[in-house]
Amino acid sequence: MPDGQVLEFAGLTKRFGTISAVADLTCSIQPGRITAFLGPNGAGKTTTLRMLLGLIRPTSGSATIGGRRYDELTHPLHTVGAVLEATGFHPGRTGAAHLTVYAQAAGIPRSRVDEVLELVGLSHAAGRKVGGYSLGMRQRLGVAFALLGDPGVLVLDEPTNGLDPEGIRWMRSFLRTLAGEGRTILVSSHLLAEVQQTVDAALIISGGRLVFEGSLADLAYQEVPVTLVDSPDRGALVTALEAAGVPLEILRTGIQVEGLDAARVGAIAASAGIALSALTDRGPALEEIFLEYVNGTRPPRLLTDEPQPEVPIETEEQPEVTTASDSEADTPVGASADEEGANR
Repeated sequence: MPDGQVLEFAGLTKRFGTISAVADLTCSIQPGRITAFLGPNGAGKTTTLRMLLGLIRPTSGSATIGGRRYDELTHPLHTVGAVLEATGFHPGRTGAAHLTVYAQAAGIPRSRVDEVLELVGLSHAAGRKVGGYSLGMRQRLGVAFALLGDPGVLVLDEPTNGLDPEGIRWMRSFLRTLAGEGRTILVSSHLLAEVQQTVDAALIISGGRLVFEGSLADLAYQEVPVTLVDSPDRGALVTALEAAGVPLEILRTGIQVEGLDAARVGAIAASAGIALSALTDRGPALEEIFLEYVNGTRPPRLLTDEPQPEVPIETEEQPEVTTASDSEADTPVGASADEEGANR
């Protein structure tokens, strides 16, 4: 079984002239779970991943994989598989031929090409030229490339981009299976609702600085509880809550109460003899929290902070927020990270 490695960023900094793309980034990513790497355009995500994969040199600090820089890895493809974009494919090569080139360069048996194509559901298209692949098929081919050396670390940028709903569900299950095998998985994504359903932990950077590091429960934590409650006799419930001096807001889906948890709201209703049809602690929407961290309206929260209890995350009607492609990247890359490693 592949060995997952700890990814460590220590004071990682990258400046391009007077522009600071990444500033003193310090955090770690643990094996056996899926970690989301989030941030708006230009936040520094791509630059950070490029430094991790040895594509650009940091101005200061370090990015290591299992305690070693990428260029110090003896067998890069066997240690880390990376796809920064679903590009870098020769349109005239077949999917199988594309993978065979890298397998031969890294000393990987040809049989592994067939195995990874089967894993990602591309066996039927192995003999087709990549130029005729859809975006979703190229995305799967990129994942197949990342898995060629059966690495313990996977770094994937927008792995669900271009996939249909069935493909997204497959990717979610696939990544969960890989993490369950003990691999370290770092996923950059802009689909926050998808992140909520897939990952275990999250990193958020803004302006090149880390503003959040922790679990999804930590991300959803709010100091002031919010409860959603409703009753067949909504008027009587409003009267009881107002009599108790409770701040409330009447919504289409019920009554939102701030400052009291569900147990206390339920007690008020019970004392007034009011039957309830809904009573739940309402956590904040993941998108809302993300924007608050990015905009600086919510103070940074790192692992050095005291952990918070788990609360539910609101999932209704979460729009997608685009934080996909970092404008600070020098040039688009796809398989080039591991291509360099294979040629070392």
